[in-house]
Amino acid sequence: MKRQTFSLLLFFLCVFQYITAQTDLPTDYLSPAFHESRRQALRELLPEQSVAVIFSYPVRKFSNDVDYIYHANPDMYYFTGYREPHAVLLIFKESQTSTTGDNYKELFFVQERNEQAERWTGRRLGAEGVRKQLGIQNVYTGEEFADFPINFSAIKKVVTPGFPDDVADSRWDKADLFDLIQQFKTKSNYKETDHKQFDKNLFFHLTGQLREIKTPEELVLIRKAVEISCMGQNEVMKAVKPGMSELEIQGLHEFVHKKYGAEAVGYGSIVGSGENGCILHYMENTRTRVGNDLILMDVGAQYHGYTADVTRTIPANGTFSAEERAIYQLVYNAQEAAFEILKDGASFSEASDAAKEVIADGLLKLNIIKNKEDVSKYYPHGLLHHIGLDVHDRNFSKTMKQGMVITIEPGIYIPSDSDCDKKWWGIAVRIEDDVLIRKNDYELLSIYSPRKIEDIEKMIAQISALDDFVLPPLKSGEKKAF
Repeated sequence: MKRQTFSLLLFFLCVFQYITAQTDLPTDYLSPAFHESRRQALRELLPEQSVAVIFSYPVRKFSNDVDYIYHANPDMYYFTGYREPHAVLLIFKESQTSTTGDNYKELFFVQERNEQAERWTGRRLGAEGVRKQLGIQNVYTGEEFADFPINFSAIKKVVTPGFPDDVADSRWDKADLFDLIQQFKTKSNYKETDHKQFDKNLFFHLTGQLREIKTPEELVLIRKAVEISCMGQNEVMKAVKPGMSELEIQGLHEFVHKKYGAEAVGYGSIVGSGENGCILHYMENTRTRVGNDLILMDVGAQYHGYTADVTRTIPANGTFSAEERAIYQLVYNAQEAAFEILKDGASFSEASDAAKEVIADGLLKLNIIKNKEDVSKYYPHGLLHHIGLDVHDRNFSKTMKQGMVITIEPGIYIPSDSDCDKKWWGIAVRIEDDVLIRKNDYELLSIYSPRKIEDIEKMIAQISALDDFVLPPLKSGEKKAF
């Protein structure tokens, strides 16, 4: 009797642990209704007698038998909410009829449940899980794709971004991504040179129209990602010390991100001190001591698939020098000039030109350049880009539209050996903020992290909750120094 009671208790404990593991998860993911609305929106844009085909991203090898943490294809996630590999989605313009007389407008083939694989690499939804959790009804396992009677002869155009490269073999799955791609090519009589039937450009045009305008549900997640990124910037400002390394500063950013629920960073974190900041996409972050230099920190949290992109440039010793202050203020003024342009219907190029004009005039007055045409020497990149499921998110329009989320990121970078006074050498400043375009103006989403010189210096002077973590332990009788 005692053994039966113990077994029963053990059973209920296992059930409780399973339920807890399944339910103790974030509750603010995009809803099945959102993903369904995106599929329908794409269907309405598709040309007659066409099908959109989207494959998942492959699993990619990190080293030997270790894979990178899996990152879902943003298009697959956008249209389904599915975040697993080895899958293919088909969205038909017109209703299709199966051999059994069933009608469908979409088909989804996903990886099967596999007890051994799930024990090693994590739970899978399987076809039934997709139906229940993601609300997609016409879903099958990848194995069923080979024999599924899809009549591609009636399809005039396949709208697809193409096939993922670097497809890795799967040790667990009978129908992995490579198999799905090969089966698709066979079924559709795919020819790489047939640009009329297989249209990549059309896919990017149509999905660009959808993804460039953020829905209210998407904006909730983007706001969260931006706010977390701002928290990271602020906490680093309060904790920064000249004796820190670039990697330590990167780690503080990403610790704060994780603390507030961000699953990852949206791109490689850039923490460039001194002249390292002049490398636009510097990601080594290996300098062991930032000293008294400026630190350019371009770090964005990713929350439920959506990424922020926020850059702050701060003095490691707490105070901007005269030269640093002059360059920083010039970049700030350029950003403010661009902000004045932002609204529905405004031209992207007009905002870019406004910022560039301010920087060119300023560098000319500081005698850093001899003529305005040389501005690109020290301001070599564009002003803005869209953010969302990608840090450089897909877009289509030539002018701003209400509901777009873009970055505004002017910068000045003066490497050593530049053709100007040495006092400017090694100064790199970028200020990047995320904004939502509205009908008559914009909303500064990244308002939570200071941009003005005096506000940054005030933030750096604050006591940090991380001080006991980032500073070495004090000796007996020793006072804490900045």
